[in-house]
Amino acid sequence: MATWANESNNLALKPPAPSAERLSLALVLEAARQHPDAIAAARLVDAARADVLVANRAPALALSSAVSTVDAKNGQPLGSSLSPAKLNKSLGIDGLWERGGKRALRTDKAQTMVQLAQAERQETLVVQQMAAQMAFYELQTAQLRLEVLNDLAQGARLLAKTADIRLKNGDVSAQEAARTQIEADRAHAEAQVALLEYQQSSIAIGTWTGLRRPTGGWSVQVQWPQDAAWKGLVAADIDKGPWLEARPDVMAARLRVTVANQAVALAQALRITDPSLGTSVENTPDGFGNTAKVMAFRIAIPLVNANRYDGEIARATAEAEASQSMLERTRQRAQIEMLNWLETGQSQAERLQIYEKDILPSALRVAEQTETAYRKGGLSLTELLDARRTLRAVQLDVLNARNAHAKAWTYWQRRMSIVAP
Repeated sequence: MATWANESNNLALKPPAPSAERLSLALVLEAARQHPDAIAAARLVDAARADVLVANRAPALALSSAVSTVDAKNGQPLGSSLSPAKLNKSLGIDGLWERGGKRALRTDKAQTMVQLAQAERQETLVVQQMAAQMAFYELQTAQLRLEVLNDLAQGARLLAKTADIRLKNGDVSAQEAARTQIEADRAHAEAQVALLEYQQSSIAIGTWTGLRRPTGGWSVQVQWPQDAAWKGLVAADIDKGPWLEARPDVMAARLRVTVANQAVALAQALRITDPSLGTSVENTPDGFGNTAKVMAFRIAIPLVNANRYDGEIARATAEAEASQSMLERTRQRAQIEMLNWLETGQSQAERLQIYEKDILPSALRVAEQTETAYRKGGLSLTELLDARRTLRAVQLDVLNARNAHAKAWTYWQRRMSIVAP
């Protein structure tokens, strides 16, 4: 008869040691706020604020200076014609005169972009914390699943050892002892799979938090939301209330419409030409050792036709219409998602209540009664194994229901609340 497993395999199946680092939901949420993606979103807000300074700035003035020769065609020697007394010198300043409110339009658009960056940062925080909280529940479920399967594997191992002893004493048949060994091997394999899932969940939580699994592993502080949180909520709540427009993704989509409309106004303002104005002072020698100072004024007007900027205006208008469509799509998607998670959460809460109040207590009671009856010889091995399999399936169903319910509540909670910047 093959033995159950060696000592190293038994150790490999153990859940996190008591010395493992504690992991709470509060720690996970705080780590999500400090995630590089969240920090990068905050830096983009700073960059948008800097763009306001860039937009609210008039074109720089241009300083010009010129030097030219005088009387060069009269055959003056090169040296005398280039002497300071024979040079015509000028110094001038030129500047672009922006018309049509272009500077104000640019500044308004840049300020709206700051609000857009803030909304996108808020959306990043919501998604980051929502995903981190769901990953926490996934890790918590994996840890509890590992504990359940470890307990079942230990029970199966003890049953196999007992069957080996009874086989030697002639109390059970070789076939019955072999069945207990097979059952123990299956339980061991299932616990190995649960251990792998726990290890993968421990690593995956770092994707949304940046936390690295410590050497001793995580010891999750079990925290489940209460199913009573869904009471009183109905599908009609989705169609009313300020929550929709307060969602960061909807807010960002709405601000993109504003930015696009401002871009249209800015493109239309291009049709108003911007002349360049300038003035200069010239120092002109008269050829007899005297100089005259001359003041000059100039203006340069771009010569453009009426439809020169039609392309820019058409593109900006098309982008504005597209942003309006994206806003409606974002609102519809938000309502559908909220309705889906509401129905999922309420369904899982009802399912969880049935399992915890009715099915799980009955499965535990039947398993205990079957164990007692088997030890006294009142039931067969098949009935004992069936009772254990039923209990295992019910316990795992309860964990899956808790996990699904917790994820649904996480989405609802994060989307119904506004994360502070």
